[in-house]
Amino acid sequence: MKISNEAYAELVRAASPPTAQGKTLPAAFCIGGAICLLGQFLTDGYRALGFGERSGTAASCTIIVLTALLTGLHVFDRLAKHAGAGTLVPITGFANAVVSPAIEFRTED
Repeated sequence: MKISNEAYAELVRAASPPTAQGKTLPAAFCIGGAICLLGQFLTDGYRALGFGERSGTAASCTIIVLTALLTGLHVFDRLAKHAGAGTLVPITGFANAVVSPAIEFRTED
């Protein structure tokens, strides 16, 4: 059975649930911005403690550990439900992507 691109796009549109962009876009912006702001505060704090050039690395490691901890406690998933793409700030998305499969594997035992 052959189907045109336009017909397929219409089928996808009909089967996809509607999104509330007016609600999700501001939440993604605010949560993503808050994560980036936390990273900047951590970087500045580590610099004030004398970490110098390593303050960015220390802040990144701290955010990875916090995200892994929040993922393990199932808090990050609830946050991501409301923030959507705002939690995909690369470093938090990485930590969540590493920890989530480990948790799923553990719960299968």
